[in-house]
Amino acid sequence: MPILFFYFLSGRPLLIAAAIIPAIWLLSYVYKMDRLEKESKSMLLSLVIKGIFATIVAIVLETVGGWITDLLFEPGTIAYSAFTYFVVVAFSEEGAKYFFLKRKTWNAYEFNCQFDGIVYACFVSLGFALWENVGYVLQFGLGTALVRAATAVPGHACFGVFMGAWYGMAKRLENSGRPSASALCRKLALIVPALIHGCYDFIATIEGSSFIFIAFVAVMFLAARSVIKKESAKDQYI
Repeated sequence: MPILFFYFLSGRPLLIAAAIIPAIWLLSYVYKMDRLEKESKSMLLSLVIKGIFATIVAIVLETVGGWITDLLFEPGTIAYSAFTYFVVVAFSEEGAKYFFLKRKTWNAYEFNCQFDGIVYACFVSLGFALWENVGYVLQFGLGTALVRAATAVPGHACFGVFMGAWYGMAKRLENSGRPSASALCRKLALIVPALIHGCYDFIATIEGSSFIFIAFVAVMFLAARSVIKKESAKDQYI
C-alpha cells in the first residue's frame, strides 16, 4: 500500500486507475451473479488481499522454477517454453491462488452454496490480477493497461471461474459424504485452470500466432461466461 500511495503522490493516479478498474468491474460482475446469498464484504476483501499475497508466493516459486528449467532444458527450445509456461508459471500462480483460497474458505461457515466456490476463486484470482496489473502498468504505461484490460485481467477471472466451479463442487460432495469424489474435484480445481493458463501463455509466445491466440482467448471467455451463468442459475445450498 505505501507503494501505491507513493505513486499517487507522484502524479500517476491515471495509471493506477487504469490498472485496477478492469479487476473491480469483473469483481462486481461476479458479486452480482451470486444470487442465493451474498458473501460478507469482510470475506471478499480478505480474498482479494489473499490474491495479492499469492503474487509474492508465485514470484518465489517461479524464480526457483526458472533455475530448475535452466538446468533441465536448452533455452529457446519448445521443451523449455512448454515447461516454463505449463509447469513453472501456470502451477506457481494457480497453485498459490489455490493455497490461499482453500486455507481461507474451505472451513468457513459462509461457504454454504456451491456458487460460493466461483465467487471465492474469482476474488482471489482478481486480487492477484489487480496487483500484477499495477506492476505492469506502472512499468510499461497506459498502452499496457489497455491490452491487459482485454486479455490478462479477464484471463485471470476465467481461471478463477474454472477453479471455482470444481472447488464449489468439491465442497458439495464433501458435505454429502463423498470425500473421494470431493478430493478428485479439488485436484481438478488446480489442474484445469493451470492447464488453461499454460495454454494461454504458451500460445501467446508463439511467433505468428496472433489469430490462434485471439481465437483461444475468445473461446476461453465464452466458456467461462457460460459456466458462471449456468452455475449461478442452478446454485443450491450445500
